[in-house]
Amino acid sequence: MASPVRRKSAVVKFNEIYDLLDDLGKGAFAVVKRCKHKENKREFAVKIFNTVNMKERELSKLDREEKICLRLAHPNIVRLNETFTGPATRYMVFDLVTGGELFEDIVAREYYSERDASHCIQQVLDALSYCHERGIMHRDLKPENLLLASKQRGADVKLADFGLAVEINPSGDDHWYGFAGTPGYLAPEVLNHKPYGKGVDVWAVGVILYILLVGYPPFWEDSRTKLYETIKKGKYDYPSPEWDTVTKEAKHLIDKMLSLNGARRISVKQALQHPWVAQRDRIASGVHRQQTTESLKGFNARRKLVGAILTTMVTKRISTLTIDKRSTTDAGAAAAVAAAPKDVVDEVIGATRQLLGAVDRGSWSDFCATCDPDMISILPGQGQQTVKGLQFHKFYFDNYNKAAVARTTLNSPSVKVVSDGVALISYSCVLQEAKPGALQTSSSYMESRVWKKVSGRWKCQQVHRSAVLKDSTAV
Repeated sequence: MASPVRRKSAVVKFNEIYDLLDDLGKGAFAVVKRCKHKENKREFAVKIFNTVNMKERELSKLDREEKICLRLAHPNIVRLNETFTGPATRYMVFDLVTGGELFEDIVAREYYSERDASHCIQQVLDALSYCHERGIMHRDLKPENLLLASKQRGADVKLADFGLAVEINPSGDDHWYGFAGTPGYLAPEVLNHKPYGKGVDVWAVGVILYILLVGYPPFWEDSRTKLYETIKKGKYDYPSPEWDTVTKEAKHLIDKMLSLNGARRISVKQALQHPWVAQRDRIASGVHRQQTTESLKGFNARRKLVGAILTTMVTKRISTLTIDKRSTTDAGAAAAVAAAPKDVVDEVIGATRQLLGAVDRGSWSDFCATCDPDMISILPGQGQQTVKGLQFHKFYFDNYNKAAVARTTLNSPSVKVVSDGVALISYSCVLQEAKPGALQTSSSYMESRVWKKVSGRWKCQQVHRSAVLKDSTAV
């Protein structure tokens, strides 16, 4: 498509040029749909905003995002092609990227090494270098904003979501641009309310690189306050045994990126010239990092659930939450959660076992008794499918093999209090199933559930299940 353009008469113009297709996602303020150009039949992703109830400040931020995105044309950045603005609706037509999130792709790979991590980081740095040269600071670098162009092996990494991006002071001097970003990736200078510049993006890349190498973040605490204090002090380490097999050059680059002194922090251009990036075939290890991909599975599962919960809570204008420790860098993404009292732990674990037992027995009535009618389910698969309500699950119960014997074992449950009467449980499961005339099968997966106490009874509000971790068959 030609150079990006901004159009005015939104609805009429958009519908004249594009056909709307299926939903791709939904956030607190916009819906994303697939669309097809009527003439060339090329498919795009359109972000549709209802601007009727937007305040002046929100509209100003949307204008800023549009202005910045229209300036960007780089192979490692999701491109905004054109926009349509009307009195009640805003359409932003982006290139369609079909590969999903980078972190989700990594856990599905049969082989993943330091060299792969280096290649990923190089592409992120290339995109950032392009932005910084044009006086643009992203300010919200995190795994959710690193996408893949397609499902093909070796597809380009694409930097997305410039909703918090700003144009940098032309003088090049640091300036106070406001408190913005995702807590686990915020640089110390932002937390200390000091002037900052391009270095905040480099800090976030350092956090991402740390996760790419071991599958958990460098900074993790049970509350936002503690998380911020840890980041301000730059307190992180390289614990054994997972870091024992990481090269010293990789650690050196992380240290340079996570320098407390923003002025001394390595720049994007310097990072691109670092031996671990520029000479990865010689410097970076080529050994498969199986433990990293395993740890990353749990990390992905929990941050996905956090994202869904936060979106729901923003929409409903209720309090937000955090998740625990190394499960996610969004620990501290909102208000702190507390360790649950023993009675709540026992009740939530009991309710979870009751729900899993209903599934094992194929009892639809018992299953419904434990779930909210509008329960949100985030399921594994392309794009992490989201389903609202119980009707989707009824298909399983209607087709359940009554002659089969199933048993789900709940392992390592962790319960946290979100707010009064709301709790979060994370755990792993082993499912054993024996069918008449067939071999016994077993599989394992990870789940997180949000429970709410309604009229004295716990009801499941949301569930996130990761992809199956392991399948096995036995006589």
